[in-house]
Amino acid sequence: MLKVEDLKRKTNSELQDMAIQLRRELMNLRFQRVAGQITSTARFREARREIAQIKTLQRQSALSQA
Repeated sequence: MLKVEDLKRKTNSELQDMAIQLRRELMNLRFQRVAGQITSTARFREARREIAQIKTLQRQSALSQA
């Protein structure tokens, strides 16, 4: 689980890269769930929450610059 303080220190491009990586991980988790290979479904919620935190910080940054 990522901490918001750590995310705030990152640049916009770093946040974008992290969001892309998390979306890929979420897609892989979905494939594993369909294949029956996944044992812990808690990572789904964590990944979705981290993506939401990143998007929120990106939006706040965009609004503060405007």
